[in-house]
Amino acid sequence: MITFFRHKATPANNRISFTVSLFMLLMTSSAAFADDGPVIPPFEAEYTAYKWGGDVGNVSIKLEYLKDEQYALTYHSDVSKFFLSDERFEHSVFFASEQFIHPFSYYYKRTGTGPDKELEVKFASYPEKQIEIKGGETLPWNGETDNQLYRIDLARKLAAGETEVSYDFVNYRGELKNYDIKVTGNETLDLPYGKLATIKVKLLRDHSSSRETFAWFAPSLDYNLVRLQQFKDGDEQGDIRLKSYRHL
Repeated sequence: MITFFRHKATPANNRISFTVSLFMLLMTSSAAFADDGPVIPPFEAEYTAYKWGGDVGNVSIKLEYLKDEQYALTYHSDVSKFFLSDERFEHSVFFASEQFIHPFSYYYKRTGTGPDKELEVKFASYPEKQIEIKGGETLPWNGETDNQLYRIDLARKLAAGETEVSYDFVNYRGELKNYDIKVTGNETLDLPYGKLATIKVKLLRDHSSSRETFAWFAPSLDYNLVRLQQFKDGDEQGDIRLKSYRHL
């Protein structure tokens, strides 16, 4: 599906580019080749990360429009405090139209204190629908998305007035997981970016999870994420807050 990456995400880019180009040739819908511009506004957002009562680093999220309904979504975080450090990179390539968001590939890398981690996932539609995890399992693909695309789709759902949604996805460990997301209300936040009216949601995991995650999305910024806060066993694990936002 995708003919190129704008950023060098993995050492396997050349192989992925060839596979995607081949898939494009196999698509039969002429609409797939029409380029009427993005249906999701491309943007770049910068956040400050907080933990232990202070600033511990930075987070960035960038959505780029490539061509022919193709997008790239990149997440990068770099946080450190005392002798602890954690750097994470996620890169998704996907398709989007007015009706759907369709994942194609996902890459994750984590370095820092503790074990490093890397994951490559491809969502293959041909010759059959399957999720291919590099060095791991090949699973039937039953509509799951990747670890970060739900944030983009959720913005569209919130804009449409929906208050409860559910996502099946492959997480950064290569595991199939589910989020139920529910709107809990409206809040005005005082962020490094400034004051914003937001919609607050809660991510609901299975009952065995000790984690709680809350997210805030701003209608004035295309319903994109402006704050994310997570707790584990009642203790705050992290909190990111928007400091800059621009359209691309």
